[in-house]
Amino acid sequence: MTTDKKKLSLTSKVLLGMSLGIVAGFIFRTLLGEVAFVQEYVVNGLLQVGGEIFIASLKMLVVPLIFVSLVCGTSSLKDLSTLGRLGGKTLAFYLVTTAIAISLALLMGNLFKPGDGVDLTAATTFATKEAPSLGDVIVGMFPTNPINSMAQGNTLQIIVFAVLFGIAISLAGKPGERIAAMFGDFNEVIMKLVTLLMNVAPYGVFCLMAQLFTSLGLDAIVNLMEYFLVLAGTLLLHGLVTYSIMFRAFTGLNPLTFLKKMEDAVMFAFSTASSNATIPVTMETATRRMGVDNKVAAFTVPLGATINMDGTAIMQGVATAFIAQAFNIDLTFNDYLMVIMTATLASVGTAGVPGVGLIMLAMVLNQVGLPVEGIALIIGVDRLLDMIRTAVNITGDSVVTCIVGKSEGAMDVARFNNPNAGKREEEIHFPHGARPQAKNEG
Repeated sequence: MTTDKKKLSLTSKVLLGMSLGIVAGFIFRTLLGEVAFVQEYVVNGLLQVGGEIFIASLKMLVVPLIFVSLVCGTSSLKDLSTLGRLGGKTLAFYLVTTAIAISLALLMGNLFKPGDGVDLTAATTFATKEAPSLGDVIVGMFPTNPINSMAQGNTLQIIVFAVLFGIAISLAGKPGERIAAMFGDFNEVIMKLVTLLMNVAPYGVFCLMAQLFTSLGLDAIVNLMEYFLVLAGTLLLHGLVTYSIMFRAFTGLNPLTFLKKMEDAVMFAFSTASSNATIPVTMETATRRMGVDNKVAAFTVPLGATINMDGTAIMQGVATAFIAQAFNIDLTFNDYLMVIMTATLASVGTAGVPGVGLIMLAMVLNQVGLPVEGIALIIGVDRLLDMIRTAVNITGDSVVTCIVGKSEGAMDVARFNNPNAGKREEEIHFPHGARPQAKNEG
């Protein structure tokens, strides 16, 4: 009797929660904005608590998921030269996509000129933290206390320790095999925990959207409408067209199938505005839906969430053009090349730094002699745009994961082409132990 009942997919539920949250937010802002009870107990009480618990729950999974998955993946490598090849390919693709993103952003920014005629009299002083040098970042990748690195959520240090630990397991013979088997079981349990959390996602997304749109003033968007549209349009162009071309060229697979399977991860990235918080969903999408082997995804996804900043690079390109136009400063061709190089290298050099987007933008502006105060102009709409660029960032992570996985022969193409592969209904309808096994899940 229940088999005829149509179930909403997770994507549909999250989209519904997002839509209802936006509507509720506008209602609270326009109709109930002066009601103290609503603001204190609903918006700043129930919605804030619900949203923060949801984000905290996702972040709770990040460190154990990165560590356990990466140890599983690395320890399964029989030839350690594979690890160097994996790392080289991954880093090269991430840097190339970032360079393409910033170039596209500068092109669009100069084509549509969103900064022409902008009034700068209201610009205020903007202060940002100084970004660490690339040398400091490289030294800082190696943890002195791995437990402390996990406690602080330092992704690069966790990745380095997990890789070294996985290599040690693969070289340790019989004891290593026993430890590897234990980590394999840990990995299954953590992925089950991810599945459990996905069931409450629509409610968490509703709380996040309702609170955001209660506080988001449309006047900020209207005043910067041209900048907003140029940046949002460039992000969508890169996310849908550039990635699709790359995906088709390097894998030979259908990019529409890829984009369809990215629905869940994109929804989570948009609603949380955090690549790190979305890692559990991106990892599950890459392995269970795309068919990429865990030994590849466990390396490329966490690394991408840390250093792959295509969406942020696009923001920097459009913002640089916008601020230059608003201050009536002409940039030379060499200045634009400097912007491209600085933003690409800064995507690695500022990895893991809080407020990374604005720090990177301040670095770029300083490099070409533009006033950092211009950042104050765009902060009003940055929160909403941050949601879009996070969705672009994790899409880029997944594209590179599939490209590297396919090139290494570590991608199950049949699973990728199967529209039902990895859907959570498998977990529900198949009895324990009878679920179809994915041969490349690692």
